[in-house]
Amino acid sequence: MDLLKIALYRFWTWLRHQLTSRHTGGHGVHSPCLFEWTSMIMSDTNVYYAWGEIESLRQSLQMDNREVLFTDYGSGSSVNGAQSRRIISEIAKSSLAKKKYAQMLARLVRWMGDSQGAISDGQLAIGKGLNIVELGTSLGITTAYLAAMDSRNSVLTCEGCAAVAEIAMDNWKCLGLSNIDCKVGELTVDRLRLIVDGLPENVDVAFVDANHTYASTCAYFNVLAKKVHDKSVIVVDDIHYNPEMERAWNEICADSRVTSTIDLYQMGMVFFDKHYWKRNYRMRL
Repeated sequence: MDLLKIALYRFWTWLRHQLTSRHTGGHGVHSPCLFEWTSMIMSDTNVYYAWGEIESLRQSLQMDNREVLFTDYGSGSSVNGAQSRRIISEIAKSSLAKKKYAQMLARLVRWMGDSQGAISDGQLAIGKGLNIVELGTSLGITTAYLAAMDSRNSVLTCEGCAAVAEIAMDNWKCLGLSNIDCKVGELTVDRLRLIVDGLPENVDVAFVDANHTYASTCAYFNVLAKKVHDKSVIVVDDIHYNPEMERAWNEICADSRVTSTIDLYQMGMVFFDKHYWKRNYRMRL
């Protein structure tokens, strides 16, 4: 799709979402369990101490004029693994999750950790951190939000570009975060399968923000879905980024392993809890 068609497509999907997202803040969610979840995550206005440092770091990245050799394995290039010189500020402005969505993910892991603890083999393990997987590290801002909410959380993140991953690791060092493991290199489905199979426990939270194509998104989801439990949540970013991503999102919603899903336009939340009704909710964050 050319740039004009992409812009028109995204405007249309955004307008459609605005006209159909009536379940704002949990209203209209008929599953009692999911209503509690959405009301706690969507309506929480608390600000946590670590957020200020992370946002200060985001602002400095948005003003960083250094150049890096950027390797693109995603849908942003017609050639897989193409390299180009890019300015860090441009990467920060185009690739980082917006503040409200990153903080929503932070609330998610905080709520799951406080109310559930980590779950291993179906058993609640109070006092343990969550096992979190992120596909698409970028400059590490969202990763920092996921890791900073509880030092017991274990965050495994994957980034294709070595130069960008190096900056992300420097950022985590500045923030004093030591509970992040970054895997660098092209994220093929076979490599992801090896990484996920090597995890000692199931995945509690996964954030998918990697290759924005139908095939890759569905493949990533299928690998992760084999390593989840009933209380796990998989979050898929950019679900209306292009027709391929929307097709992938619709297929995920229809998956027999999935119960409820929440479409926030920018991100999609996927649940596996059998207590939730099979339904896709559209909400505004």
